[in-house]
Parts: sequence; C-alpha cells; structure tokens
Amino acid sequence: MTFFNKLLKDEQGATAIEYGLIAALIAVAAITAMGAVGDQLDNTFTTVSDEMANA
Repeated sequence: MTFFNKLLKDEQGATAIEYGLIAALIAVAAITAMGAVGDQLDNTFTTVSDEMANA
C-alpha cells in the first residue's frame, strides 16, 4: 500500500508530460504558420514568374 501512496504523491512525471504537451502545441502552431507562409510565397513567386514571362 505504501508503494501506491508514493506513486500518487510523485509529481515528477506530470511535469514532463506538461512540458511535452507544451512542445507539441508549439510544434503544431509552427507547422500551421509555416504552411500559411508557404502558400503566400508560392503565390508571390507565381505572380513574379507570370510577369517576367509576359515582359
């Protein structure tokens, strides 16, 4: 029974899980932002390419 009491009081693993969740959230936000920037860059380069072809 004392083993389970020690296990319930140990919060060291919970901290690691919290840091892991924060890192995952940051990664998802970064991937989303990079996807949006990539689409904008694609549109910009397409516009420039079209303008150069018409010149």
